[in-house]
Amino acid sequence: MSGEPSLGLGGPSGAQARATPTLLLLAEGDDVLIATCDLQPGPHTSSAGEELLVAQPVQLGHKVAAHAIAAGDRIRRCGVPIGSATVDIEPGAWVHTHNLASDYLVTFAHRGGER
Repeated sequence: MSGEPSLGLGGPSGAQARATPTLLLLAEGDDVLIATCDLQPGPHTSSAGEELLVAQPVQLGHKVAAHAIAAGDRIRRCGVPIGSATVDIEPGAWVHTHNLASDYLVTFAHRGGER
């Protein structure tokens, strides 16, 4: 099979070896990356080809800050705002309810529609 392009299915091969991305950029300009597996602290590669130092364990499907985010800044995922940072967030930090507040307006309660 020499001369055929590698599909990356058999593992690294010499100079063409690249780290398998463990962080997924869903849309250009997003402020967060999505973990494609459970992550341990340390360097991880994004689907955009950039390396990011992840600060703490992050579970599959959770968000990681792609860059520094200031308290009060709106955070975009899939190209749309999903909320605002409640504190300054460092690159590589886990982004979740402890540092992100939803900007969605509550219009009714989940039980019976009471206000």
